[in-house]
Amino acid sequence: MIGTINGRDIEFSRNQTVLTVAKANGLFIPTLCEMADLNHTPGTCRVCLVDIKRKNDSEHRIVTSCTTPMEEGMIVQTRTPKVRQMQRLQVELLIADHNQDCAACIRHGNCELQDVAQFVGLEQTRYTYPQFYQRRSRDDSSPAVMRDMSKCIRCFRCVKVCRDIQGINALVITEKGLETEISVRNHLPLNQSDCVSCGQCILACPVGALAEKNDIEAAQELFYNPERFTVVQFAPAVRTAMGEEFNMPRGENVEGKIITALKQLGADVVLDTNFTADLVIMEEGSELLDRVKNKGVLPMFTSCCPGWVNFVEKHYPDMIDHISTTRSPQQCLGSLAKTYLARKMDLDPARIRVISIMPCTAKKGEAKRPEFDENGFPDVDVVLTTREFARLLKREGIHLADLKDSAFDNPWMSEYSGAAVIFGNTGGVMEAAVRTVYKVTTGNELEQVEYTDLRGDATFREAAVDLGPGTGVVKLAVVHTLKAARRLMEEIRANEHSYDFVEVMACPGGCSGGGGQPRSKHSYQGTSRERQQGMYAIDKNRPIRQSHNNPMIAALYADFLETPLGEKSHHLLHTTYRDRNHKIKHTMAEIWKEIEARV
Repeated sequence: MIGTINGRDIEFSRNQTVLTVAKANGLFIPTLCEMADLNHTPGTCRVCLVDIKRKNDSEHRIVTSCTTPMEEGMIVQTRTPKVRQMQRLQVELLIADHNQDCAACIRHGNCELQDVAQFVGLEQTRYTYPQFYQRRSRDDSSPAVMRDMSKCIRCFRCVKVCRDIQGINALVITEKGLETEISVRNHLPLNQSDCVSCGQCILACPVGALAEKNDIEAAQELFYNPERFTVVQFAPAVRTAMGEEFNMPRGENVEGKIITALKQLGADVVLDTNFTADLVIMEEGSELLDRVKNKGVLPMFTSCCPGWVNFVEKHYPDMIDHISTTRSPQQCLGSLAKTYLARKMDLDPARIRVISIMPCTAKKGEAKRPEFDENGFPDVDVVLTTREFARLLKREGIHLADLKDSAFDNPWMSEYSGAAVIFGNTGGVMEAAVRTVYKVTTGNELEQVEYTDLRGDATFREAAVDLGPGTGVVKLAVVHTLKAARRLMEEIRANEHSYDFVEVMACPGGCSGGGGQPRSKHSYQGTSRERQQGMYAIDKNRPIRQSHNNPMIAALYADFLETPLGEKSHHLLHTTYRDRNHKIKHTMAEIWKEIEARV
């Protein structure tokens, strides 16, 4: 089929919208609600207006291009004076009902509403209705996610992601007309709701209505304080995503430049979370074998993803015992920094402050768990997302692309294997574990290091590995997105599956698509695939590709921890979980009693 857009004859398929056809042919139409890889109900922002004239129709019509199917012989104009005038008015009305304190907004300079306002030529806003946006809700109860509905433009992307991608359904649409608001189900504070802090809603939000809790000032105070000894760690998925914030090639490994930047900021020691990813494999792998041999609770679930841990604690508290007790790499490094590193460097642990740079918003909440504050101070003090770290560098006038590479400067906690790097990809934790567990049980290395059965984009994958006569065949499953995880949990409950080890990552693609990673305009998951390929490339080129072959891990056990699952490692590297389901059922008598007490 053939139609015309801006004088160009264009081929298209049946049921394609005008917006889809235009984008496929490099023709830009502004929009604030549509995203390329999010199957979202369109037409909410009303910005993607175009002029159409249908075949055998003498009249021109102004329509929203995202809801209008392209037709044979249709003539479309995207830049007529009338179209631009109506687009400008629509954007002006959106801004009028929007908190205009842009300078203090977390999205300043990276806001889709600002970009569209520039595109349509809006020079000033004639209208403002603070009486509406000022009374909308603001919620900072979560340690990870901020809600500020005074900035919401009601595109509903976040609701779509929370409901259809993650299956959490914590965000809902309430009220009507100008009172319409994205609320939390049952009007609960975020920290008491079903929200698991995955941050996927933040990736979808075009403005600053949903954002990570801003901890940049807290990090700067630590860098600037000469009384503190600042240790900084960064996760595997950060090194292949951070460059995007500075217009560097997608998926490029900028590990060395990150180290240089942190040194310029004032970090005393820069460590790699990859080191403790190798350590986690030693502990978690040993725990799996112990459960398999001694008929412990199976399947065992991975524990590296705090969004997933939140999900189990809030939605499936009866299955908490299935989660590995091994702490995440972030928390393991924080614990060791204030014990092993302090001893090695002859430092008072009370002086040490640990800053983490993570691809994940839920890591902020993980660092604040009471289980990780047993000694009077937390193991990890401040968590910055990849986006926050980029903003911090820009605030300090540090341009990552201009920096030279540096190496890690600590001789005890810096070496890592290729297995550690792929933790940032869905299936990576499982693949790293298989490489080591196979060696432990059979005495041999895997003939093919890259266990490709565990790789791929499918939200659910399964495999099996023969661990030899003493252990036998172990059945494995890999899941990413919490909607897929919920489906698997229900099937496990119903005894429809019999697995030994299950890896779950809350975010699509794993940490590469984490809620704290850089955004891609008009594309929900953006460059996650390039980030994944970047991590696989690092793994392929590492001289050591198995966690158990990392000489620093061996030295750590010989010098300090003694043995996996030993007394010291149990205290420093393992944790417990708790029921956090807030759905309380009241009887009518209890409800009336509460009402009478209030009266």
